[in-house]
Amino acid sequence: MKEPRKKGVLYLIPTVIAPDTESQTLPADLVGLCQKIDSYLVENIRTARRCLSAMKIGRPIEEIDFKELSKKTSDREIEELMQPLLKGKDVGVMSEAGCPGIADPGARAVAYAHKHGIRVSPLVGPSSIFLALMGSGFSGQSFAFNGYLPIDKKEKQQAIKKLEDKFLKTGETQIFMETPYRNNQLLKDLIQSCKKNTLLCVAKNITAQEEYLRTLTIAEWAKEKLDLHKVPCIFLIGSTY
Repeated sequence: MKEPRKKGVLYLIPTVIAPDTESQTLPADLVGLCQKIDSYLVENIRTARRCLSAMKIGRPIEEIDFKELSKKTSDREIEELMQPLLKGKDVGVMSEAGCPGIADPGARAVAYAHKHGIRVSPLVGPSSIFLALMGSGFSGQSFAFNGYLPIDKKEKQQAIKKLEDKFLKTGETQIFMETPYRNNQLLKDLIQSCKKNTLLCVAKNITAQEEYLRTLTIAEWAKEKLDLHKVPCIFLIGSTY
């Protein structure tokens, strides 16, 4: 009787959040693993190539096969992208920044893997969400990541009020983010929409040399002069112990 073909492993490869921080934020054993992987599904090919080069994996990047996996990738394309795993080949998934699968299209590859009996192996790396929560002083016992808020101003303000109300009712830390070029407007909306004594944490440029992480009341934020334009940020509403 012919034995079933052994399937490959889907490795979830973390990438840096801030440029040129590979040696400080990525584990040393990740290099050894990446030396052995020939195929990657990535959110951005240029970013992935740059990250692997900076990791100094000791092999020409030109030898590695990169395929794009984005939110626009169709289900049929997902099926095609996952074929190497069904044939026994290991594949790595890399996000644009941080850990793949969290607010990231890499989750689609993971979902496919589970449906088809493919082993999934998430690896240790920097997550702006958890690093911001760690540095906020807010409760990590109960929290929710809400992703991106609506673009429309009215809908965004309504979403902010809902997050604040949810926190006030449950004590659950609310975590969310915005497209970098809309960060300054989001901060203004938060100041306008939230109660003056609500605590807000702003985590800017996590892991970078210019890292900024501060928790203040909304009333205190209204007096601050902070430029968040085109800088990766995480926002949190919560309470300290």
